[in-house]
Amino acid sequence: MEKQKNSKVVEYNRWGYIFLIPFMLVYTVFQLIPLFTTIYNSFFENYRVGLEQIGPNFIGLENYVTLFSTPDIWKYFGNTMIMWIMGFVPQILLSLLLGAWFTSPSLRLKGQQFFKTVIYLPNLIMASAFAMLFFTLFANEGPINSMLIGWGLMDAAEPYKWLSNTFSARALVAFMNFLMWFGNTTILLMSGMLGIDPSLYEAAEVDGATSNQIFYKITLPLLKPILIYVMITSLIGGLQMFDVPQILTNGTGDPTRNTMTLIMYLNKHLYSKNFGMGGALSVFLFVITAILSIMVFKFTNAGGKEKK
Repeated sequence: MEKQKNSKVVEYNRWGYIFLIPFMLVYTVFQLIPLFTTIYNSFFENYRVGLEQIGPNFIGLENYVTLFSTPDIWKYFGNTMIMWIMGFVPQILLSLLLGAWFTSPSLRLKGQQFFKTVIYLPNLIMASAFAMLFFTLFANEGPINSMLIGWGLMDAAEPYKWLSNTFSARALVAFMNFLMWFGNTTILLMSGMLGIDPSLYEAAEVDGATSNQIFYKITLPLLKPILIYVMITSLIGGLQMFDVPQILTNGTGDPTRNTMTLIMYLNKHLYSKNFGMGGALSVFLFVITAILSIMVFKFTNAGGKEKK
């Protein structure tokens, strides 16, 4: 009997590996091979000047030396992180608040399905369309300035230049990312909250715990795995920020390149056919993403390990 059970387990395992083959093939062809190809190309001089193709010539680490010899890379990294933080902090706070409201058994809000649909709708709009909408709204002679002038809050002779001011330009990029993604974050956090055993809430209420105590002592600790996932995926998405600032600033990263992100900088190298520098920048972006993701994971897990 034991031999039959063991043979069945082996057979089931074999079918599991068979079903994994399509995923592994797709991952190898579209992820693993391009990753190693990018790393390989980063060690070569390979660009075009007019109609003349230079390279590919092996130059070792020269692309990396050139990349880090100018402060531009750190400036664009700082721009990317600032705009991500400006959008992520209000996003996670609002998503936690909405998730707690929608999943609270004591509130029993009406029309939940309608509100859940509405907050998720911005996530379905293409980022390019969103950026074009905001570009039109916040233009120097756009509807926003017209309303402010009509209300007497702005001088008609000197309309506010939203896209020419560093703070307002970054704030617009962050606000657009916030609007597009807070619905998705809310759904993820709600799924985590709904997975918490209701008996824990009932026991806490019987013991006289307040709503705030229940949220901070029960909901947040049990929601930590989902929060870690949301933070890491949001960080990766933030480091890959491209379409919104690209369209909003017409690819210039103005004012004075303070909205230029790492992916926009990478796109300029790829557009100019400088594949060597593009590869080096891609490797840098990959390493930075891995380091920051590990830091977030370690930091969020530090409290749990100390308690154990």
